Amino acid sequence: MQFYDYFRSSAAYRCRIAINLKGLNPERTFVNLRTGEVRSDWYTKINPQQLVPSLALNGDVLTQSMAIIEYLDEEYPDPPLLPRDALERARVRALAQSIACDIHPLNNLRVLNYLTGDMGLSAEKKLEWYHHWIEVGFTALEAQLAGDPRTGVYCHGDTVGLADICLAPQVFNARRFEVDVSRYPTIARIDAAINTLDAFADAQPGNQPDAA
Repeated sequence: MQFYDYFRSSAAYRCRIAINLKGLNPERTFVNLRTGEVRSDWYTKINPQQLVPSLALNGDVLTQSMAIIEYLDEEYPDPPLLPRDALERARVRALAQSIACDIHPLNNLRVLNYLTGDMGLSAEKKLEWYHHWIEVGFTALEAQLAGDPRTGVYCHGDTVGLADICLAPQVFNARRFEVDVSRYPTIARIDAAINTLDAFADAQPGNQPDAA
């Protein structure tokens, strides 16, 4: 198992949490997004999308963090990342996808670089863009979490799962871009709880070998 990673990638961060929760220890190769290494010939052969993460397995390469995480959950079912009940699984997937599909793609590095590069926006306008989409997404997510009795210590009950795996990187990046997360008290409370767990704390960007 070979995991292609970058310390500041939110998508790779999600996978690191899942890998930690499953107790796995894959070989890791670090692909630098800032220097453009992700667009190198050698990495493009591995992942033509030129994105991290990727997970290589016996000649197969898995891409897209959500697909990688669900593969790991199916292949290594203990501890489970999704509830057993179909309706509850749907809720957890919806919470996770509201982050992974609706918030993160608008604010990832290649979008931000396009805004300040090809579109010619200032750093201030880029930050305004970032804050806008975090606020839209977090306002809805806060209402979903706070208004549902199935929310517990974590996003769904008192067991960490897929939604928490997606939440931690997004809150980390929101704080990095100076979003006041205290405006979303349920999100902030859950984030504080999950980051007391070793699997989450060890996956944080600053704790990765390529962060130096």
